Amino acid sequence: MKQQKSFGKQTDGTLYLVPTPIGNLGDMTNRSIQVMQAVDVIAAEDTRHTQQLLNQFEITTKQISFHEHNKETRIPELVVRLQAGESIAQVSDAGMPSISDPGHELVKAAILADVPVVPIPGASAGITALIASGLAPQPFMFYGFLPRKPKEQLRELETLRNHRETMIFYEAPHRLGKTLQSIEKAFGADRQVVLARELTKRYEEFLRGTVAELVVWTNNNEVRGEFVVLVAGNDDVLESSDEDPLAELSAVDAVKELVASGLKPTAAIKKIAKQRSLDRQALYLKYQGENK
Repeated sequence: MKQQKSFGKQTDGTLYLVPTPIGNLGDMTNRSIQVMQAVDVIAAEDTRHTQQLLNQFEITTKQISFHEHNKETRIPELVVRLQAGESIAQVSDAGMPSISDPGHELVKAAILADVPVVPIPGASAGITALIASGLAPQPFMFYGFLPRKPKEQLRELETLRNHRETMIFYEAPHRLGKTLQSIEKAFGADRQVVLARELTKRYEEFLRGTVAELVVWTNNNEVRGEFVVLVAGNDDVLESSDEDPLAELSAVDAVKELVASGLKPTAAIKKIAKQRSLDRQALYLKYQGENK
């Protein structure tokens, strides 16, 4: 077992994980500024973007690029510098490092090298959206960006449809409509969804409704800004598979089992659709298709 001790002020051979504002520069903390001023170098996702932040707060620390495309070569270099006694602040373009941004692999490498890792609290789009969403704040599950390919995305969502936790996703504006359509197919038209856009900025906005209503909104409006997509958990799912012997079956197979036990098809479809937050008509068509 490895134990990392904190001794208060650490300046040498330490990796600091520093959050940056997700929009409003007023959310930059004093501690984040002090750390970025004190370290030997800042490892930034986009040095041009981060330089604007450094200029704003009169931080003159030198930068080095660290992003998804150079991490394989950059991590060993950064670890060597840390082991030599340098302090490094790792930042992403916005929010917390490692949360849908670079950082995790560097943290793992630093830990393996016995380098202290110090997280600095700060802004996070997912948590910021969650507490104002009106959906249950706990338990929650942070997912981040879903797969981009439609089939992979739908397949992943289908594995999540029975989760009881509020789910947090990130999505780009040009993909939002299709992602909401996938959520509707996987979770059913009536699942409650909240869209949070442009958080902490001038045009911050929350849109609340069923997923079907928000699909309509994306079809009728110009979609702009980065989005946090919050999806209510499935309140109808049973507590455990021990209480629900059909939990491991597909929706259609679960309907077939209920029909075989004596339930009428329409009643079986209604029951499974409600339990799994599925569209009843879509489930009916699937059931009919497999029973021709």
